Amino acid sequence: MAKILVTGGCGFIGRHVTEELLEHGYDVRILDALIDQVHGDAEVVIPDTVEVLRGDVRDKALVEQALDGVDGVLHLAAEVGVGQSMYEIARYVGGNDLGTAVLLEAMIDRPIKRIVVASSMSVYGEGRYQTEDGGLLGIVRRKGERIKKGEWEPLSPDGRSLTPIATDEEKPVDLASIYALTKYAQEKQVLIFGEAYGIEAVALRLFNVFGAGQALSNPYTGVLANFASRLANNQPPMIFEDGKQRRDFVHVRDVAKAFRLALEKPNATGHVINVGSGQAYTIEEVAQLLADAMGVPETKPDIMNKARSGDIRNCFADISKARELLGFEPAYRLENSLGPFAEWVRSTGAIDRGAEMKRQLEERGLVS
Repeated sequence: MAKILVTGGCGFIGRHVTEELLEHGYDVRILDALIDQVHGDAEVVIPDTVEVLRGDVRDKALVEQALDGVDGVLHLAAEVGVGQSMYEIARYVGGNDLGTAVLLEAMIDRPIKRIVVASSMSVYGEGRYQTEDGGLLGIVRRKGERIKKGEWEPLSPDGRSLTPIATDEEKPVDLASIYALTKYAQEKQVLIFGEAYGIEAVALRLFNVFGAGQALSNPYTGVLANFASRLANNQPPMIFEDGKQRRDFVHVRDVAKAFRLALEKPNATGHVINVGSGQAYTIEEVAQLLADAMGVPETKPDIMNKARSGDIRNCFADISKARELLGFEPAYRLENSLGPFAEWVRSTGAIDRGAEMKRQLEERGLVS
């Protein structure tokens, strides 16, 4: 039986990854700092068969202990949040990039076969765009003066309209936030390390992950968790810009399966791979779908018509590579999976900190 270390294994995605591994016969050890922003006062339930080490991934001695006797590593431990990363810079760079460096150093001279790191779609900046004549653009950026006037969609260099299309892994990276910078550094560290030391390395670029178990009281977590917290407290979902921006939402169980496949499939070695649903949804559409699922369809979202620093307009996944290299096929669609999510929200309860998040960003001039 292979033994796998899951860093961040007590988190939302990590718990589902652990469950997926256990169901497929793996022995699992978890290293997790259990930080308050993510876990709060919520009880974290982990199967008794799983060894849990509590501590920071920057703690070299603890990391060395966590690595003893393991065959592979799934590295999910990270600070998560585009907005917060723009003012808690040292926290994000330290937790994500230094933490990964400590982990990799501790792996030197150990008989570990493979490491899979959780990266993020945020490294793309804006997703893929097509010009009116069918050409593909690599890097597309919005201009601040247009955003301030509420002109949300990016334009081509000659000022013409663009069509967002599915983003593949060949799309050049364009880092629009400190969080994105740290995730790109994490994946590059892991891939460079793997090449140098002959350890199989894979990076999964996760799109917007949703499902039961998200940190509902953490305003810097996923879009759906934020919307659910607002709705559960009789508040409208808070949407920046105009709500027409498009994203890809992938169920956490599909993500957990992708991590297991990335651990197992030989052809995945050395690759970065998108993990998404392959579907695009507007944020306004998502808010309405969730309101319907939670039984408050008359609740209309609060459209802010303001933009957050570091946000992008459109990005949704081309998952052809995941299909080819991992045999990955999403089993869950957003529109068919919100019922169970809404039921979990109702049974769990949520503290709405959306207004606090907005205030913190505005005080720092990160909303315009």
